[in-house]
Amino acid sequence: MAPPVPESILKKRKRDEQWAKKKSEALAIAKTKAKENRKVIFKRAEQYVKEYRTQELDLIRARRDAKKAGSFFVEPEPKLAFVIRLRGINDMHPKIKKILQLLRLRQINNGVFLKINKATLMMLRRVEPYVMWGYPNLKTVKELVYKRGFGKVGKGKSRIPLTDNSVVEKELGAKGIICVEDLIHEIYTVGPNFKAANCFLYPFKLSAPLGGLTKKRTHFIEGGDAGCREDKINALVRRMN
Repeated sequence: MAPPVPESILKKRKRDEQWAKKKSEALAIAKTKAKENRKVIFKRAEQYVKEYRTQELDLIRARRDAKKAGSFFVEPEPKLAFVIRLRGINDMHPKIKKILQLLRLRQINNGVFLKINKATLMMLRRVEPYVMWGYPNLKTVKELVYKRGFGKVGKGKSRIPLTDNSVVEKELGAKGIICVEDLIHEIYTVGPNFKAANCFLYPFKLSAPLGGLTKKRTHFIEGGDAGCREDKINALVRRMN
């Protein structure tokens, strides 16, 4: 006759079986959800490509029409800026230090996206000798998010790389942002949930630019590096990314 199995072992077996069942059910649900999400993400990505292409063609058409009519075409005002910290804290006024903290630029070569409005322009004017900034294009936004994008995840705001759409969905799903393409679209178009999307992203830690800088203490207009460089920021980001 086989010896009786202790009650504690029987309980453990039962508990392990329940856990295994729950785990397999959760995996099946997650798999089904991921399959549905893939279809939605693919459709959204196609829609965004179409939207970007239409915007580009509309701009080209408007420029041609203006040229044909012999008038001037006023380019649409940029809504998005990308700001990179240029200098350290030597000889820095406390107010400027505070503004850089508000902009989340705590280290040299850190970069952040910024919505352009009166308040942010005034802040940028104050810190201009300490930053390089300009207007990023779609390619720059995509490259930054895909290559150097890290998100704040969980209560501890852990710095997690954006290698999976589930990371984005977990934090921004309530805002309708379920994948990296949604995040890029929200940032680039400065959509209604721009603040949440931008706060979710950690400041980008860029490398020193390939080929070095010219003059840190001189404005870009005067042949240096500091201040606004408009669309020429894209070439700089390529060298730093």
